Amino acid sequence: MPNPSTRPRPNRVRRNRRVAGGDAARNELVSRSLESAQQCLVNQDYGTAFAHYLLVLNLAPALKDFARESFRFTLFKWAEELDALSRIQDIFDCYEQALELFPNDEVIVNSMGEHLFRMGFRDEAAGYFHKALKLKPDFADAKENFHRVANWLVERWHFLMLNDHKRNAKYQRAIQKAVQSGFNTVLDIGTGTGILSMFAKKAGASEVCACELSNTMYELACEVLSANAMEGEIKILHMKSLDMEIPKDIPNRVSLVVTETVDAGLFGEGIVETLIHAWKHLLLPPQISESQAVPTSGVGRVIPASATVFGMAVQCPEIRRHHRVGVVEVGGVCLTGAPELHSPAIYSTDSDDSTEPYTTERLSRIPGGYTPLTEHFQALTVDFNSPQELGGLCSQKPSRICLPITKHGVLDAIVAWFVLQLDEENSLSTGPEEETCWEQAVYPVQNLLDCAVKPGDSLILEVSCQDAYLRICMVSLVRAGDGMETELDGDPSLSSEAELCSALACLQTTQGRDQQKCMLESSEIALLNNVKYHDSFKTALSKLLSSIRAGGKSESTVLDGTGCSADCGNSQRQDCPNTASDPLYVLDVSEGFSILSLIAAKLGSVKAYSSVEKEQHQTVLKILAETNGVSEEMLEFWLNHVEDDSALLQRPTTDKMWSAVILDCVETCGLIRQELMEKAALARCLLEPGGRIFPGRIVMYGMLVESETLLQESAVQGTEPTLGLNIGPFINQFTVPVHVFLDINTLPCVHLSQTVELFTLDLMYPNANYNSREVKVQTCSSGRVTAIPFWYQVHLDDEISLSTFSEDSHWKQAAVVLDEAIEVKAGDLLLLNIQQHKNSMSITAKKGGEHTATGSAD
Repeated sequence: MPNPSTRPRPNRVRRNRRVAGGDAARNELVSRSLESAQQCLVNQDYGTAFAHYLLVLNLAPALKDFARESFRFTLFKWAEELDALSRIQDIFDCYEQALELFPNDEVIVNSMGEHLFRMGFRDEAAGYFHKALKLKPDFADAKENFHRVANWLVERWHFLMLNDHKRNAKYQRAIQKAVQSGFNTVLDIGTGTGILSMFAKKAGASEVCACELSNTMYELACEVLSANAMEGEIKILHMKSLDMEIPKDIPNRVSLVVTETVDAGLFGEGIVETLIHAWKHLLLPPQISESQAVPTSGVGRVIPASATVFGMAVQCPEIRRHHRVGVVEVGGVCLTGAPELHSPAIYSTDSDDSTEPYTTERLSRIPGGYTPLTEHFQALTVDFNSPQELGGLCSQKPSRICLPITKHGVLDAIVAWFVLQLDEENSLSTGPEEETCWEQAVYPVQNLLDCAVKPGDSLILEVSCQDAYLRICMVSLVRAGDGMETELDGDPSLSSEAELCSALACLQTTQGRDQQKCMLESSEIALLNNVKYHDSFKTALSKLLSSIRAGGKSESTVLDGTGCSADCGNSQRQDCPNTASDPLYVLDVSEGFSILSLIAAKLGSVKAYSSVEKEQHQTVLKILAETNGVSEEMLEFWLNHVEDDSALLQRPTTDKMWSAVILDCVETCGLIRQELMEKAALARCLLEPGGRIFPGRIVMYGMLVESETLLQESAVQGTEPTLGLNIGPFINQFTVPVHVFLDINTLPCVHLSQTVELFTLDLMYPNANYNSREVKVQTCSSGRVTAIPFWYQVHLDDEISLSTFSEDSHWKQAAVVLDEAIEVKAGDLLLLNIQQHKNSMSITAKKGGEHTATGSAD
């Protein structure tokens, strides 16, 4: 694969003496090749055209400016054809040839990054996007791409951790104490920005080595070390510690390993495997006894020294609605016949299951809060300075814990956190009541039929680390008074021979039921639980279809009377309207699992098509269709009818049009979906007269806020939190102006204005849209405007709409963080300028004639 750091190879210039007439012959060849390239473009023979352009521009570099636009067009079209043929290496070969000719062409550089990103090479893609922005800082496409990939490469928790002064200070103290106690050869595993390595060097370590697997973070760490005058003092390796060897990578075993390769579930980043390998191959042997304060030669240790995991059972409606289907009917569809639906975070004691068994939440900010149903309990402890304990951790049997219920409530999850003991004096807690950069691990309860609990009940839990994940599995619930145990699958424990015989007789039925399971994403379960969403779609669809059946014009008829722009084939649309005796055709192209097609099919004389892709999801819809009395021919799967999955928007048949097309307009994270307007333009051309796109219109709302939390999550705030080390300017290159997956209701912030309408996207009336809009906002309080949270009102028609900011919404919200805060007093007017560019919106804010603060909502 191409390396984004590789310099373009210069064209070789022949030094030999030219023969007579050489220039004339070359000019003739250039002229003929250029003419051939242009003719090939006319014939859409892009591969041959590309070859001719390469010849022309290598022989006649003076023609580069003249041929640049045509060459770009040829390259992009030829790359499309190669992509369709899966000739991936040929694509990158063509781009390398193009970049030899135009090394500073920001459009070609950006396009190369786009191909790399689609192929999963995010590190390399970021390099190209970053280079394109350096070449042209206001290049909107490159900026949008870079912001998108930055979230993958430098996750937001890096900023939170670096801004956590308390965490940094405790690591610094622990490292300084160890180094000054004689542990002065140091290996920093998973160095990130290199902050722990620099703590070690500043403490006086004689040798410091660091390793980092991520290419982006490795290059970032190199820049940080150089800026802090330590590039020659700390050796940094671009590799996993598991691949390090002595003396190939480091000359000798080290006396101190420092690391923070832990996640919310403690073991999820592989710290157990990492330290087992380090003790075997990279570290000096451990101290013989804890009383050995000053090490003798040949002794090693680890920071952190140990960890203790704690947990408790909680009631939490927000966790419940994302992991358990809690409704029996939505939009007229009965769900009782559905297979068992569960989220990816499932309980399992199967050591072969490598699925992460938990999700994560910041419980202090979870909507609706949480209620502890038990006291805190200690789940396990692990000594990172004991190679024997680490080696046996994953093979030991699960330990059982009996946990008494202390409050009435609904059992929704077991939550876990840990205390990281850096040394004898310094520790870090990730508990829900702490001010910490950490989230907590959440183990949702999904398979218990009756989740109501009361004081006197007891939970039986199993805790293990059998597959390098912390697993807390609920085995059973012992009900107070009757001594009966409810197993995880909801079946009571057998207490008599008669019950045993009955269970054996039903075994085959039970096994058949257990096999009918389907995994949905937690956002898909929350969507399924959103009653208002489905009921609103049912009502809007029913109104539309009734109007079409009655032969009337619905409100969807746009300015030209067709619902389609002038160049979309209006006459062709009018030639083939659906007749009154035909079923009406509805297409649902929602992303992921959706039952909207089934809701449409239940409205009578409707042939509905679902675009769900996964076989499991199709099976669920088939079962629901059968139990809801919908015949097979009235609900079909659209991907079975199209040859190209990327071309979902087509006619239902050659002589029919759609009565309704349902588009998925807002991502769960709170942003408008990519290519929404392009899809809407195509969908309008496929509607029968009176047909409609759902939703028809999206209105964006927002407000001005002051939020220190958003600032902490977006960029390193100076050198104070990093204890004087210069890290911020380098990692802040990966700052993104928009924050997603927010819950504005629980976001720590001060509201500085009322809600205002910011922008409107009309999917049915494209002539009503605009590219930019200015909005005056009056402040209602004094403070510093740091961000503009925003959300959407999704209008299905003129009367029915859904908010992405409602309590039962499956959508989250987002916020634009301004690059500079604006000081305001109550009553001040701020001018917001909102501009749309393709799939992103940018927002600038200014007060009077002051400097403009910017941000964008990609």
